[in-house]
Amino acid sequence: QVLLVESGGGLVQAGGSLRLSCAASGSGFSFNALGWYRQAPGVRVLVASCTSRSSTNYADSVKGRFTISRDSAKNTVYLQMNRLKSEDTAVYYCGADVENSRGYTFRYWGQGTQVTVSS
Repeated sequence: QVLLVESGGGLVQAGGSLRLSCAASGSGFSFNALGWYRQAPGVRVLVASCTSRSSTNYADSVKGRFTISRDSAKNTVYLQMNRLKSEDTAVYYCGADVENSRGYTFRYWGQGTQVTVSS
């Protein structure tokens, strides 16, 4: 069973910072990409992702403000969010592309954490 446990959301003023964490666990699985997504109407949009080889990808709207990092030994991914804007307000979900012992890859989601930026 794969489990993603998120922490670090909250309320912050515009221009402030928050750090999100997501700890992934699951015996017999390989965690490939770990990333953060946020909920838009009807769709979860990629914010940032990090592969097992530490290759990163960012949404254009957060480049230069957000930094994703990964501790592969702990299967934990972090999202440092700086210079937050009101439009960053959303529920943020940790997403993991997980490969099972048969070589199949599935995406798992955390429970979500609310980030609210007040202007």
